Amino acid sequence: MGALSGLERLLQSQRGDLFPWVPVLFGCGILWFFSLKHDPTQTELCLIAASAALACVVLAIRRGRGLSAFAAMALLVGVAGFGAAQLRASLVAAPVLEFRLYGAVEGRVVGTDRSVRDRLRVTLDQLRIDRLAPQDTPARVRISLADGVSAPAIGARVMTTAHLMPPQGPVEPRGFDFRRHAWFQKLGAVGYTRVPVLLVEKPGGDLAIGRMRAALSGAIRSRMAPETAGFAAAITTGERADIPQAELDALRASNLAHLLAISGLHMGLLAGVVFGGIRLGFALMPPVAMRLPVKKLAALVALAAAASYLLISGGQVASTRAFVMVAVMLCAVVLDRRALSLRAVALAALLILALRPESLLSPGFQMSFAATTALIAVFSALQAWQLPPSLWWARGAVGVVLSSVVAGIATAPFAAAHFNQLSQFGLLANVPAVPVMGLLVVPSAVLALCLAPIGGGWIGLWGMDLGIRWILWVAGWVAGMDGAVRAVAMPPPSVLGLIAFGGIMLAVWRGPLRWSGTIAICAGLLIWSQANRPVVLVSPEGGLVGVMTEQGRALSRSRGQGFAASRWAENDGTLLTQEDAAALWPDPAVLPDWGHALNGRHAVLALPDGAWLIHVMGKAAHAAPIPCVPDIIVVSDRADKLPLTGGCRVMDAITLRKTGSLALLADGRWLTAREVAGDRAWTLRDQGERGVTTVSGTKARQ
Repeated sequence: MGALSGLERLLQSQRGDLFPWVPVLFGCGILWFFSLKHDPTQTELCLIAASAALACVVLAIRRGRGLSAFAAMALLVGVAGFGAAQLRASLVAAPVLEFRLYGAVEGRVVGTDRSVRDRLRVTLDQLRIDRLAPQDTPARVRISLADGVSAPAIGARVMTTAHLMPPQGPVEPRGFDFRRHAWFQKLGAVGYTRVPVLLVEKPGGDLAIGRMRAALSGAIRSRMAPETAGFAAAITTGERADIPQAELDALRASNLAHLLAISGLHMGLLAGVVFGGIRLGFALMPPVAMRLPVKKLAALVALAAAASYLLISGGQVASTRAFVMVAVMLCAVVLDRRALSLRAVALAALLILALRPESLLSPGFQMSFAATTALIAVFSALQAWQLPPSLWWARGAVGVVLSSVVAGIATAPFAAAHFNQLSQFGLLANVPAVPVMGLLVVPSAVLALCLAPIGGGWIGLWGMDLGIRWILWVAGWVAGMDGAVRAVAMPPPSVLGLIAFGGIMLAVWRGPLRWSGTIAICAGLLIWSQANRPVVLVSPEGGLVGVMTEQGRALSRSRGQGFAASRWAENDGTLLTQEDAAALWPDPAVLPDWGHALNGRHAVLALPDGAWLIHVMGKAAHAAPIPCVPDIIVVSDRADKLPLTGGCRVMDAITLRKTGSLALLADGRWLTAREVAGDRAWTLRDQGERGVTTVSGTKARQ
């Protein structure tokens, strides 16, 4: 009882600051939903609803007092997060293509972007797909266009002939599952086309905001140089399709890619420029300024400008979070309340998670809120600290350096976990680039929008061009330094949870117990440093095998399966190219006496446990004799039955359709992607027993 009373007093000390914990508990409920290995049954949903009802009863009886009330509140908020995720997964449910297809595709253009290979892509909805029934037609598809094909206008109805396939699973167990991401985007198929895209119907009256964004991006491209137009369009409308890949790589390597995301920096600067400009305008009219609450009027105008910016930018997670923060701040000005606090961050997180629970798993959400929470916590703690009056000129520089350091430290674990790299000289790039962004680029963008109706927009665009050129120069300079980027291996699943919990404790909790967050962070980093990568990886269709060696992961082929090869290299924390990794695969002159020799079409490698792995690729290799004894593992990229007898383990395309990608762990256990993902709505069901569908004369094996 004494321990419970002490815990109750400890929680009681947090009563005045409990609201920041609400989105944390809500997020735990969302994680609960996504960690399930199967979709909740009706019985399970009823039990969860009953537990929520019981929590409401406890809260009503205890009237919000006591440990039981705190536990009931935590349960209720967690169940609400679970329910929000379940509801969202049901609302976005749409057909998913279950086989490869080649045929005519017609649809309306709703978005354009670029792939990781720098290919232009279009997203289509309102689809008609040749020989596919309406009830089986996906809600959206995304198609990579042929080289030289320009992007069609947003809202236009187009048609082409494309190769389509279902959204693919992770290239390794515990890797990024694109199927889940596609499910919440209502993306039922992806593919490519090698032929032109034909215009069926010009844009109509719908998608007005999308067309406005496209028109604004087009106006920027037509009036600015190609090397700066893509950057300018990205920070204005959120469209990144025109940023050259070399520039994007330099921005990422120098830790300046955050300037492209329409986040708190852009939204805050825009609102600040409008707020200050309106107040200055009123100040030039003393009779008006003396009679009207000009500060509150300026806040309302700035709020309208921020809302317009949110619509133009596409409403991504970072921009939505930034808008909510700015809106809370401006409303606080109108109501004469404190403008910036952790409660505003918590409110923004709660709204985003309620509307889009899946965003909790995205790097954008995690990095955005990690940086914002850390900045508010640190600057609140340093509120009483002031520079000497003689150093007033250094306040801006100190603020920029401190902001860059705090935000960089807060986001580094999440960036390293999701993107497998760390920018080691990010501070060196941010110090000269961020002030130019705030003092020149964003004010010039506002000026361009204001002067555009009278033909003076070129003045603002000239200022944007000047500032962007400086930022790109800094990015290229820093990215070109030796050791600018450090590769980082993918962490185990528990690492980010420990680091996030530790950071929240440090930022939100009161009293000495907050420093226990450092224990959680150190534990996460220790687990990360001691983690072992899989000994063997097999790609989802058996087209590539990777075996860990002392020099790095050896690959069974030097060409083909490039996406899996690059993702494996990133997750291993290496910078090996596929060609270099394939060179690590030995070609032993003497193989064990299996009764017959293998030819050069087989990739053979000895595993650390004494077994042998044989990768059989292509029809000719399948025709050659293959040994089959218990200490041999045979991987095949074909669905044809191999002529094998004996005790060897065979992993062919048919088996891999059921299991997904494979990993042999350090403890000798084989882990499958299907085992990790479970049987969820976004996971394709067993395709091993399905037939063959013919579309436009092409067989698509299910």
